[in-house]
Amino acid sequence: MGDPVNQQTAAVTPMMAQYLEIKAQYPDALLFYRMGDFYEMFFDDAVAAAEALDIALTKRGKHLGEDIPMCGVPVHSAESYLLTLIRKGFRVAVGEQMESPEEAKKRGSKSVVARDVVRLVTPGTLTEESLLDARRHNYLCAYALVRDAGALAWVDISTGAFHVMPLPPVRLGPELARLAPSEVLISEAIERDFAETVSDIGPALTPLSRASFDSTNGEQRLTSLFSVSTLEAFGTFSRPELAAMGAIVDYLEITQRGKLPLLRPPVREAEERVMQIDAATRRNLELTHALGGGRAGSLLATIDRTVTPGGARLLERRLSSPSRVPHVIENRLEAVDFALENTRLASDLREALRKVPDLDRALSRLSLDRGGPRDLAAIRNGLGQAEAIRDLLGTAELPALLAEAARDFTGHDDLLALLDAALVAEPPLLARDGGFIAPGYDPDLDAARELRDEGRGVIAKMQGQYAEQTGISSMKIKHNNVLGYFIEVTATHAEKMLSEPLSDTFRHRQTTANQLRFTTPELSEIETRIHNAAGEALEIEKRLYDNLKSAILDAADRIAATARALSEFDLATALAEISRTENWTRPKISATRALRIEGGRHPVVEAALTRQGAPFIANDCDLSDDPARIWLLTGPNMAGKSTFLRQNALIVLLAQMGSHVPATEAEIGVVSQLFSRVGASDDLARGRSTFMVEMVETAAILNQADASALVILDEIGRGTATYDGLSIAWATLEHLHEVNHCRALFATHYHEMTALAGKLQGVDNATVAVREHEGDVIFLHEVRHGAADRSYGVQVARLAGLPEAVVSRARAILDMLEQGDREGGKAHTLIDDLPLFAAAPPPQPKAAALAHLTEVTKLLEDTNPDDLSPREALEILYKLKEASRP
Repeated sequence: MGDPVNQQTAAVTPMMAQYLEIKAQYPDALLFYRMGDFYEMFFDDAVAAAEALDIALTKRGKHLGEDIPMCGVPVHSAESYLLTLIRKGFRVAVGEQMESPEEAKKRGSKSVVARDVVRLVTPGTLTEESLLDARRHNYLCAYALVRDAGALAWVDISTGAFHVMPLPPVRLGPELARLAPSEVLISEAIERDFAETVSDIGPALTPLSRASFDSTNGEQRLTSLFSVSTLEAFGTFSRPELAAMGAIVDYLEITQRGKLPLLRPPVREAEERVMQIDAATRRNLELTHALGGGRAGSLLATIDRTVTPGGARLLERRLSSPSRVPHVIENRLEAVDFALENTRLASDLREALRKVPDLDRALSRLSLDRGGPRDLAAIRNGLGQAEAIRDLLGTAELPALLAEAARDFTGHDDLLALLDAALVAEPPLLARDGGFIAPGYDPDLDAARELRDEGRGVIAKMQGQYAEQTGISSMKIKHNNVLGYFIEVTATHAEKMLSEPLSDTFRHRQTTANQLRFTTPELSEIETRIHNAAGEALEIEKRLYDNLKSAILDAADRIAATARALSEFDLATALAEISRTENWTRPKISATRALRIEGGRHPVVEAALTRQGAPFIANDCDLSDDPARIWLLTGPNMAGKSTFLRQNALIVLLAQMGSHVPATEAEIGVVSQLFSRVGASDDLARGRSTFMVEMVETAAILNQADASALVILDEIGRGTATYDGLSIAWATLEHLHEVNHCRALFATHYHEMTALAGKLQGVDNATVAVREHEGDVIFLHEVRHGAADRSYGVQVARLAGLPEAVVSRARAILDMLEQGDREGGKAHTLIDDLPLFAAAPPPQPKAAALAHLTEVTKLLEDTNPDDLSPREALEILYKLKEASRP
């Protein structure tokens, strides 16, 4: 039957044949086909793109008897359209013109301009400033499985960060939740096994062939990428790790069309060095995103005081991956202490840091040839600010972490001098616009610009020189479209100009009735240069741009180190700022099982209350082994149990990321795992009820929590029958105490469970205090030792606005149930005697009220507003007011 592409292209125009040939190579992507100043799309691509971008769908010619759908976007604004398409789940192949139309014509009058895909745009391979969130990483991950051993590699090509870690399949979900990647690569062989895990987290899933995950090929790709004969200098990597890293490099070669980004050598991470936090816990605690989906209202948004993009990304990494290594945490805390103790210096540092551009992303764009003059200036300005910060530090005694970082502020003298001399203060966005090289840097460029901008002045200057040389003051240099520039003298000077020595320089071109016209080699050269001056100036600037870019890329490692150092100072001063303004304190970190917090506060809730002018009630928490490592928390809904649970988890997390904490005093024995099951909702897409979701999350906790874990659980068992729920909650608490041996906060509305405090040595009762006044409940938001006397559910229902009839009925039923319990389980018998619910008749107005109403009505009926004077109207108003009084 023949090749389908050949069949399709047999009766189409050369241009459409070229389009179909390129499109066949990228069937799963939209093809941006460059035609002059537009990227055009055809056929199904056009239909899909027009709908996604809300742009006009037109047509161009016919194919197989049908109209060809077409739409397009301008090249100069393509980035905004790319962002929309990527966010809607599309991949885009960018097909550029590889030659000019004039070059194509040289190959034949009917030749089509050569085109090829220069880049495949996917969620995990974005680098453009307009497509990325400057304060977040954009990770591309790859997961490999070799003989049941797994590994996860991840890279941010916009910054060059490259990491890998061994990872069993069961840990893939939590790690993806930690990294929050934009795209995950996985082998076709295991795609079905992990598709659901990836979709739960939300990134795009891209399956690759098995060959992409071949570990031997992966090792070769890596050694080639880093120009080394062996990877031993970077560490010892397992086969799964090599496979995962190799798949990333292979994918980058495919999407970037062989133009690989500037990646740093891979860093091998150890799972046991960071606190393990699963996806559900991250969601429940709203670490980086609020439950509504946005960043606002999250812990990250609340504590972020960073002033640089790199510092913001470092904060998110630290918050997502709290350390479990005490000396690492202590070093970070010492950096915060230094900034807090040296307030004036910290303030000056923050002002200097505000001027630091995004060095990492500028460096990445330059390495991929997607940069421009402003990226050169960003490197210059960033290195300049690093030098200024080094000067600000002077002889200050820096803590270890900051001292190590400060060493990377220097060593850029030559490069900085080069960039300072070469670049103007505010360069344009694109190199093709020119004007970014400073005057005086390059003599050839200055000359070309002079000719371009001051051609007439150059000619006038030359005319004066020639007049002086020949002694002919009336000599003129003129121009016409036939001869171009020429020297003109009157016929009276003919003999002098045509004789030696002047004839050696001035070459005769034309004689008219009264004038002679000459040229010189110098004038001919100047003429050519004036005509080509603009193009020449631009070409010189492009060459200088390439030279400056090469100089920057040669120093890429040192620049990246400086960027990391600036981010470290930014984060330390930012955490000191929030500690100072919000009255936070340095936690004590230990390798024990202590967990003692005095005056703890929830940072997000406190910030919200502060905006409303309301105070936050601080509370203590002590989960140390002595006296009890598990608190059983009771109290009514809305009293603040969930806030108390979450705030202690967040304080632990903040402490281990290396931050001060919202508390009066805190001692944190390093927590290995943090589990939270606070609130749940239906998972309708997977056929799970709220109760099922709750049980799945609880099962994960009971199966994984170790003795160093911290677990916070809220209302286990509430989604089923009372006795079922109570039994599940009871057994769960016993398991945490007897099997997991972990520290835990366990909130429940099952008051029967308070008896466990007397049976289990490591369990203690606590309650959120309330006060009842005239049938209403007042929440004190104060956590005390002891058990709640009851749940106050009916009172809370009344506060919520339930009809009074419903509240009264509920109180009557509650009284019956409590009486039945007191009388030995006779609740059912008593409820049988309870009269059925009957809606109360609508309230009838009282006789007195009816009398007042009649009097008011008669007064209004007897009044004609048109006949009233202002005084009479006022008198009527007084009478109405008097008549309305009971």
